Amino acid sequence: MKNILIVDDDIYVGNVLEELLCKEGYCVSRAYSGTEAIFVLAQSNPDLVLLDLMLPGLKGEDVLPQIKGIPVIVISAKIDVDNKVDLLMGGAADYVTKPFNTKELLARIAVQLRNASISGLASVLTFDDITLNRNTHVVTIDENEMKLTRTEYAILKLLMQNPKQIITKSLLLDRIGKDTPDCTESSLKMHISNLRKKLREVNDKDYIEAVWGIGFKLREE
Repeated sequence: MKNILIVDDDIYVGNVLEELLCKEGYCVSRAYSGTEAIFVLAQSNPDLVLLDLMLPGLKGEDVLPQIKGIPVIVISAKIDVDNKVDLLMGGAADYVTKPFNTKELLARIAVQLRNASISGLASVLTFDDITLNRNTHVVTIDENEMKLTRTEYAILKLLMQNPKQIITKSLLLDRIGKDTPDCTESSLKMHISNLRKKLREVNDKDYIEAVWGIGFKLREE
């Protein structure tokens, strides 16, 4: 289920949006100020953000540059063309003017979610309590930042991109080989062993399992 964050201090508008999105099967979270939006984004990874501009605390224009790797649809009463252009150039995926047509908004949301899925725009990957940010290359477990080598990061990213699949050794080497020249067929086992050890040290959980004679996959509870 896709999660959409609504950032709007207008309770009525927010309630209308939440009801509309829930009926369409989306999971919804709310923030009522720019400062709260930053806090919510630090704690969760929504698939899309609906962002109002006229917010208490941080304005929407100040929040937008801090949202990385998540499509943002600006919803605002401002209709100035230059303002729209600046926001779109500044990172917004789309701009919808209040009052909005609900069918049009739902269509725009669906388009952005589809585009993000196709292009891999969503930069934050999650599995269990592991979070991997592809923009910053930061990996955390329960908010504890991990110190991974480039090869360990590349291995974990590939596994998290395919959480239900067994990744063969040959596929691992092929997919990460260009970025990690130190990873060879003979050293792959060592890199994975080191990665598993680092992940396990945080909370004594083994996130990666070896599938004998085939490859590796993320361990499902």
